[in-house]
Parts: sequence; structure tokens; C-alpha cells
Amino acid sequence: MSTTLVWSSISVYVVIAIIIAYLSRSGDQKSMAGYFLGERKLNGFVSALSYSATTYSAFMLVGLAGLTYNGGVGGFGFEIIYFMGVSLVAIFGPRFWLVGKKYGYVTPSEMLGDRYQSKWVAIVTAISSCLFLIPYSAVQLTGIGYLLAGVTDGAISFTTGVVIATVLAIVFSYIAGIRSVAWTDSLQSLLMITTSTLVVIVIIVHLGGIDGFFDAIEAKDPQALAVPGNGFFNFWTFLGLTIPWFFFSISNPQVSQRLFMPASLKSMRHMLLGFLVFGFIYTIVSVVWGFSASVLFPDLENADLATPTLLSSEVVPPVLGVIVMVGIMAAAISTIDSILLTLSSLFSRDVYRNVTDQADDSKQLMVGKLVIPVIAVLAFLFAKLELDLIAVLSVAASSGLIVVVPAIIGSFFWKRGTAPGAISSVVLSSLLVIWIESTDGLLLGLKSGIWGLLTATLLFIVVSLVTEAPKQKAEEFTQYVRQNMRSSRS
Repeated sequence: MSTTLVWSSISVYVVIAIIIAYLSRSGDQKSMAGYFLGERKLNGFVSALSYSATTYSAFMLVGLAGLTYNGGVGGFGFEIIYFMGVSLVAIFGPRFWLVGKKYGYVTPSEMLGDRYQSKWVAIVTAISSCLFLIPYSAVQLTGIGYLLAGVTDGAISFTTGVVIATVLAIVFSYIAGIRSVAWTDSLQSLLMITTSTLVVIVIIVHLGGIDGFFDAIEAKDPQALAVPGNGFFNFWTFLGLTIPWFFFSISNPQVSQRLFMPASLKSMRHMLLGFLVFGFIYTIVSVVWGFSASVLFPDLENADLATPTLLSSEVVPPVLGVIVMVGIMAAAISTIDSILLTLSSLFSRDVYRNVTDQADDSKQLMVGKLVIPVIAVLAFLFAKLELDLIAVLSVAASSGLIVVVPAIIGSFFWKRGTAPGAISSVVLSSLLVIWIESTDGLLLGLKSGIWGLLTATLLFIVVSLVTEAPKQKAEEFTQYVRQNMRSSRS
């Protein structure tokens, strides 16, 4: 793929995206809710596209394609489990939105801190999120580095790609906060879904249609269509990868924070339906790419190069290939800038405010803006490690984030939950996940996500049962949700 064509396409994308970001500058930009939540006024269409772009990042067309290249049809099953987990949004989405609207929550950690009546719950969950989300954002940077280096055969270096993504993420975050991110996400989502689908059509035609596509897979690697196939996805590996992914929609704060943003419950329903349509199409696209690369380029040293190799091959017309490349880059950037905004809001709202007792909203916002580039630089340094297999790294980060799930579920469905239960479950389970990931990634043959969830659940229940719950707040919180859930259905 021509380096000039790549640079030209990136330049056009940057100009258009910056124009859209500036046009989105409206409303209140001087409050935490205005800057980080868009004043809770996002409509269903923008919410759906933004949610899709934030969720489906470099992980999908680079990571899931690479996972399919490595493990065959198990990659499709892995992503379908995540898709099933999106049903949690139907359960928790309205509840997040209702309490966010009533109590003015800006972050999920703030919600937990108030529900359990402890600023330390907010501080601990915020720090835990920062600890695991920085590596996850680094994964997106890594995906862009691999992509640009792969399609240009190294003419654009890995480091150059990572630098470009880091700078753009910072710029989009600063222009108008979540509004600029949401509107550039919408552009990126439409670009991603249309161009990537066109590439699938081109590849299928090249391989002789749908029958030819499956015949080619069976001829090259018949195990790719079987379970467990080549052995990459044995039962325990599959379980260890999918459990963190199932809870992704509520465990990852850059996603769950989006549940505070829709203008109404009707907008949230539209967001969820739009995301489900987008996600199913995008899953099929990513898996087809992975299978196609395994047929056309069976000897790649790094599975994450499946997508770059496919796009820069003779199968895909250069102009279409470069447009898709820009779409993937844009998707990864949308995830990074969303994470930057989420982490900066977590730090300013839940750490800075609680440690300093700073109630001034404008000062919290100032601190939040100041830490955005700091977080971006940390993600950049992590990405420079050039670790392998993006999909597995993404799940490893989500394994650390899963430890907050029992406290989230308990906040809505178990009045007996306590602050000590929430704190101990998050702290001790996070340390366990870090220890497992820093060794060989397994403990007694099981991945860290399984241990993280089991340990967090056990600790939350046991410690809560022997400590005192905030009965008045628990009753007020759950009663408000119950009453308004009923009225929303009537």
C-alpha cells in the first residue's frame, strides 16, 4: 500500500474529524457533567454509534481477526459470549441512568461510593480502574502501531503510529469533552461498518462466493471450523477468556459511564438496539477477515498482522484498503479518548475530590483536564512494549476490571452489601489478578478472570455479612430504582 496514499487518507480523516469535533462544541463545557457526560443529553442515534465505536476498537478488526486466525471458529464463539453479555445493559442500563439522574453521578465509582456511603469505595474502585484501563488503552495504541506498520511494510513505523494515535486522542478529548468524542465516534462508526463490510464482500467474491470461502477453509485448515479445533480454545481457555468479556458492559467504566449519558430511557433503548445491530455485523466481518487471512496467508508470525496483511494485499483494492485502515485507526482512537475522559473523571471526581475534600466542580474539571495527557503518556509507554496478541491482552485488562462486578450488582440487588465488603473484594481480588498475570497467567490451570470474579464475589458476600450495611441509603437507593422502573414500563 502506497505510503503517500496512507498519509493522505490519514490527513483527510484528521481534518474532517477535527471539524466535526469543533462543531460539537455546544452547551455547558464548564461543569463535570457537561464536559464528561454531555449534560446527559445524548440522543439515541449518537449514543448508539458512540457506544459502538468505543466498544468495538482495535480489538475487533485487529484483535478478533487475529484470534480467529489463531484459533478458528472459537473466536466467533468468544465474541458471541460478549454479545450475550450486552443483555446486562438491559438490566443495569436503566438503573444506572435513573440513579445518575437523581443523584448527579458522573462516574460509576462515585455511584458506588455514595451507595455504600464510603468515599474509600469510590477511591479504591477508581484507582483499580485506572490500574487496568491504562494497559487496555495501550492495547488500542498497539493495534494502530501494528496496523500502520503492516499496511506500509514498515515505511510508517510502529512508534510513529502509536504517537499519531496518542496525539489525536488527546486533541479530541480536549476540544469539547465527551461531545466531541461522541460526534467523532459517530463518524468513525459509520466509516467502520460500511467499509469493512465492503471488504468482506470483495474477499468472499475473490474466494469464489460463500461456498468457495468455506471450501477454502476446509481445504487449508479443516480444524478451524471445529471446536476445540487446533487446541487453542480448550474449555478452560475459552472460559477464562469469555467470563471477563461477558461482564464487559458493566465492569469497564468507559462503557458503563455511557449509561449516564442518554437524554432519556427511550434514547437508551435506541442506543442498545442500534449497538446490537452494529455489533452483530461487525463480529461477522471480523471473523470473516480472520478466516480469510488464514486461507490466504497461513504462515504469519504474528496473528495480529492478519488484518494489515489482508488490507495491503492484492485482494483488496488500495483505495478501499486505506479507507478501512483509517476506519480501524479511528475506532481505536475513539476507544482511547473515551478511556482518557473516563480515567480523568475518575481521578478528579473520585480520588482528588475525596482526598482533598474539594467540592468545587470547576476545580475538579481543571484537575481532570490536567491529567488527560499524563494518562495518555502512560498508555504510550506501555504500548511501546509491543506485547503480542491484542485480543488476549484486552481480556487480561478486563480480568482486572471484573473484580468490581459483585459490588455493582450488590448496589442494586443486595441491601446487605457494605463498604468493607466492596473495598476488600476490589483490593484483594485486584492484587490476585495482578499476581496471576505477572507469573504465567494461570493459577491451578485457570485464568485470572475466573479467579478474580470468584474471589471478589466470595469476599464481598462474606465481609458484608460480618460488617454493618448503610441501611437507610440502601433502602432509599433500591426503593427509588424499583418505583421508577415500574413507572417506566407502564
